[in-house]
Amino acid sequence: MKLLLDTCTFLWFQADAPELSAKARAAILDPANEVFLSAVSGWEIGRKYARGDLELPARPEALIPQVRVDSGILSLPLTEEEAISAEKLPLHHRDPFDRMIMAQALVQGMLVVTPDPAFGAYPVRLLW
Repeated sequence: MKLLLDTCTFLWFQADAPELSAKARAAILDPANEVFLSAVSGWEIGRKYARGDLELPARPEALIPQVRVDSGILSLPLTEEEAISAEKLPLHHRDPFDRMIMAQALVQGMLVVTPDPAFGAYPVRLLW
């Protein structure tokens, strides 16, 4: 199964936070799954960190790749098709980062690992 992590899911995973559901943690750690983190999430994390809205144990440019490598999480670049698709989605969810993640999941046929109920307004498959 191809899984695309929502930004908060990745942050909770790297912090071993109790907010991460047991089902999500098991799916991320299951070697049968291909787990991806969008470049969009890297941008979102970097922005929040730079504004002082997010505390991390290390700078994003060191933390994100290290967690990905250590956990076998693959990087997913944003394609032109996905960027354009994000703008075609209905405005049920106004967060541009989440809209791009939804578009990537739709175009790539991925399941999104997220606790965000707003994702349910779109035709994406969810796991939590």
